[in-house]
Amino acid sequence: MLIGEHKHTLDPKKRVSLPAKFRKEMGKEVVLGIGLDKCLSVYTVAEWEKYSARLSEMSMLQSDKRSFNRLILGSASLVEVDSLGRILISDVLKEYAGLKEKVAIIGVRSNLEIWDEDAWNEYKGKVAKNADVLAEKLGELGAF
Repeated sequence: MLIGEHKHTLDPKKRVSLPAKFRKEMGKEVVLGIGLDKCLSVYTVAEWEKYSARLSEMSMLQSDKRSFNRLILGSASLVEVDSLGRILISDVLKEYAGLKEKVAIIGVRSNLEIWDEDAWNEYKGKVAKNADVLAEKLGELGAF
């Protein structure tokens, strides 16, 4: 299971190290693409197959579903994990997520997210302030 918050540095060659505790689980290749809320998502190949299959099941006759598929699937690429556990982030993805030197890698159970550290701290702060309201809404939906 991929959980936790890890701080890392994006090197001058646009490589970032995956947290050591996740490397074995992630494997030698990962799928990297845009995520929601201006972060990047990193999936194992097996997890990407499940996720992309669910996306493919959506009707392409609806504009919003077509657009979402294009955005998510069109940004994804298979990326090699080097012998030091690093992945290369393309210029397009780096710009999308606004990544600077300091990044936060967040485990969200089935995948990882890569955030600019400042953006992550701001996002986390906003969510933490509303955690009780979010929990109540999730309780009303039967999530807890």
